[in-house]
Amino acid sequence: MKKILMQRTSKGKINIGKARYVQSKWGKTKAVESTQALRQYVPDTKRMTRETLLQMLREYRMVYIKPNVGMFGNGVIRVEWTENAKKSPYSYQYGVRLRHFDTFEEIYASIRKVTNKRYYLVQKGIDLLKYKGNRFDLRVMVQQTPQRRWETTGIIGRVAHPDKIVTNFHSGGTLKPIETLLAKYISANERKSYINKLRVIGLQVAKSMDNRYKGVKEIGVDVALDKDLHPWILEVNTSPDPFIFLRLKDKRVFTKIKRYAKAYGRL
Repeated sequence: MKKILMQRTSKGKINIGKARYVQSKWGKTKAVESTQALRQYVPDTKRMTRETLLQMLREYRMVYIKPNVGMFGNGVIRVEWTENAKKSPYSYQYGVRLRHFDTFEEIYASIRKVTNKRYYLVQKGIDLLKYKGNRFDLRVMVQQTPQRRWETTGIIGRVAHPDKIVTNFHSGGTLKPIETLLAKYISANERKSYINKLRVIGLQVAKSMDNRYKGVKEIGVDVALDKDLHPWILEVNTSPDPFIFLRLKDKRVFTKIKRYAKAYGRL
């Protein structure tokens, strides 16, 4: 489908343009899962119902629920179940508010009030790695070159605000170079090959999206890393914000991103 996209100018204003944009998170998840090599990186994701939420809480103890259509982490809820807890074994965090419940029926009723009958997904929760005590994930930017080949043009880290469950810059997150975030977990010699692995995953996701949704020219892949450094594809954005890469010290990254975006009409 065609959808209006917003683009930030150097003066902070918003320009409006048209580009291929895929709204459905469920549709994008199915597109990624269609590539066998990527399935190991996709956390268990289902359409949220009473039954699927209960089942996945029992299996994973912690899950995220999120609207099928949405941006900037809006509407995301972290839900937890603590087995054999002495009191209030169920809890969820929405925004900065944390609520506790004694039974599943109570928490589910409260969640349904928040979701307001909208179409939500439930996804296996990943315990993210941390930077200075705060969770972080990665944004992998993949674009079509002027020669119409896919290329991973940038990777940047997003560190969550201490009081929030989402890492998005627009929700108070902080942007950091991936090398800074990985320094605690991987040696300098290992980082280069690990980052290259993430670049390859980004390319595979782009090709999967291209097979399912013709006309997509750019994607932003949100990748979580668990304690074993296994990458998990949380979400694919088909209108990723290119301007977050201005925060990197290496300005060549944004220069290339901008050049490619201009070539296919985004900027």
